[in-house]
Amino acid sequence: MASEEGVIAALPGTSTLVGGLEAERAPAPSKLTQILSKGKVRGTLAILGPAFVASVAYVDPGNFATNFQAGSEHGYLLVWVIIAANLMAMLVQYLTSKLGLYTRKSLPEVCREVFPNHFNAFMWVQAEIIAMATDLAEFTGAAVGLNLVFGIPLFAAGIITGAVSFVVLGLQQRGYKKFEIGIIALLLLVAAGFVIDFFVIGNESFSGIASGVLPRLNGGDTAVLAIGIIGATVMPHVVYLHSALQEDRIRPVDNGERHKLLKFNQLDCMVGLSLAGVINLLMLCIAAALFYRHGLTNINDLGPIHAHMATMVGGGAALAFGVALIASGLSSSSVGTYAGQVVMQGFMNWKIPTTLRRLLTMIPSLVVLGLAVNTTDALVYSQVLLSFGIPFALIPLALFTQRADIMGEGVNRRLTSWALWATVGIITVLNFYLIYTTLAGLL
Repeated sequence: MASEEGVIAALPGTSTLVGGLEAERAPAPSKLTQILSKGKVRGTLAILGPAFVASVAYVDPGNFATNFQAGSEHGYLLVWVIIAANLMAMLVQYLTSKLGLYTRKSLPEVCREVFPNHFNAFMWVQAEIIAMATDLAEFTGAAVGLNLVFGIPLFAAGIITGAVSFVVLGLQQRGYKKFEIGIIALLLLVAAGFVIDFFVIGNESFSGIASGVLPRLNGGDTAVLAIGIIGATVMPHVVYLHSALQEDRIRPVDNGERHKLLKFNQLDCMVGLSLAGVINLLMLCIAAALFYRHGLTNINDLGPIHAHMATMVGGGAALAFGVALIASGLSSSSVGTYAGQVVMQGFMNWKIPTTLRRLLTMIPSLVVLGLAVNTTDALVYSQVLLSFGIPFALIPLALFTQRADIMGEGVNRRLTSWALWATVGIITVLNFYLIYTTLAGLL
């Protein structure tokens, strides 16, 4: 029979006598310590992930539409817009992840605590409208991809897209890492499709890329496309989502661990969003090399893009494009639904089942598919609408991350806040320029 001392020593949180001296049990290592004990490479890979989930929204089907239209109509003219938008995205996603890390709350939850109820209601309504525009682009894009690759009618392809997105969302219920791995796998599939197409079609684009780095517009629809590219890149719903992904992932036990996690967040954003930026650049280069260079400046619909790839280059390039479009739509629509739940719960403290939200957000997209609306036009204009929602996400982010009473030791440095406010200002100016040019065209 075990001695009384042995039984007591076996109990958690107790001490025993060693050499006449009382020795406390060592505390269990923190979750971060356990992860990092796996080794530098394995530990780092285990921590990375949230920015990759966010980056999926930066290469959704809306990006396909705007980037291919920009490349086919204007060549490499708008390369600088893609680069600028990606730099903005890196800054924004890093700061929203920092907000989540230091407050343990999502951006909408902080808004609910700081702003009055009526303003939060407004913020929720506009965020839901933007979410509908987002889901239209993502859901429709996946359905178009299924139609192009397998010949499935658009409406039926939309039903299939919805069913598959339920499966992807189901991974989130089984743990954050499984969901992240599923989304990253789809993201890498998108990247693989465009890397293949680039080396088949656009691998002579390097001089063209250099010529497009200088910021300039050329009249016509270049302003609309520039705003569309930014709207398709800096996505309001993942600004909200990325902060929520930090809440219950790895809880730091002290400021030292919080600082370590912040460094990993920086790396996560740099790698994940750089991958998204490269994919966007590859899209524009492929369109410029295949269409603009040959005078096919009116090839900007996803169907004709796929068909011309098959005719001019071969079925392999067209297949890679179609598969990338499917993977992009499936992954980004799942992320968008997840973000919608974060928005509703954060601003209004309401929650509905994810399955019901997915069903509700499918309806506008199925209507567009059923009415046979020009899908590329719908995608481009949805991205322009998205750009108008960006300030409503970025202004609160800028306000909160510069307040020490909210962020504590994570408060922004002055230069960081200036850079974020400059980002907000650039996007706002572009939006007003779009309104001016649109009204001038009507009068």
